Amino acid sequence: MTKTYDVPLLVLTVATGAIDGVSFLALDRVFTGNMTGNVLFIGFGLAGVPGLPVLNNLVALLAFMLGAVLAARLTRGAGGPAKLPRSGLVVLVTGSTLTLALAVLWLGTGAPGTIAMIVVTALLALVLGAQAAAVRHVGIRDLSTVVVTMTMVNLSADSRAAGGAGAAWVRRLAAIVAMGLGALVAAILTLRVDGSWALLTAGTVMAAGTAMVAAVRRREVAAAREATASDPVA
Repeated sequence: MTKTYDVPLLVLTVATGAIDGVSFLALDRVFTGNMTGNVLFIGFGLAGVPGLPVLNNLVALLAFMLGAVLAARLTRGAGGPAKLPRSGLVVLVTGSTLTLALAVLWLGTGAPGTIAMIVVTALLALVLGAQAAAVRHVGIRDLSTVVVTMTMVNLSADSRAAGGAGAAWVRRLAAIVAMGLGALVAAILTLRVDGSWALLTAGTVMAAGTAMVAAVRRREVAAAREATASDPVA
């Protein structure tokens, strides 16, 4: 059943790569999804490496964790016939809506100043942290939508070259490509057009992925209801 979520989560992974591309190139060298990078940047910045704003990266780190906490609290214990609880879908819808709203605001007001930049960074990190916590309910470990490091480890360690069975290699490779594709598209748009258009594109992709998740969830719910209705014991 979880395999039906593969494509929607891959689309959300593309969106994450795109948002990270925007945040790194247009929001002063910070990641809003890749927290490993931020931890390293904070260390580099504290050592005095120029061009790495410690505050921005720290804000992103804390906001990401806050988003994960809020989403986990909202979805914890939520039952239902679908892998993703209704509250998890609400998290994804809210995140894509907020991302699109930020993009439209950016388009209308121009490049954000220093304070606004930190606020946008915090909100995007909050969204991606919440997204990562919400999709955990689907149970596909290789598709966290926000990081591909462990996916690369699993792809390599389980490969035939490593003596494994090569399980799920298509999904794992697709996740890595999806993240890179999102970053590529966002970088092109940010460098050649504007960061606001890159974020608008990322938000649109995120909304599309969320709609796909909702469609899969509806099919799960319908199948569960049909199974219950046809069960004479029930």
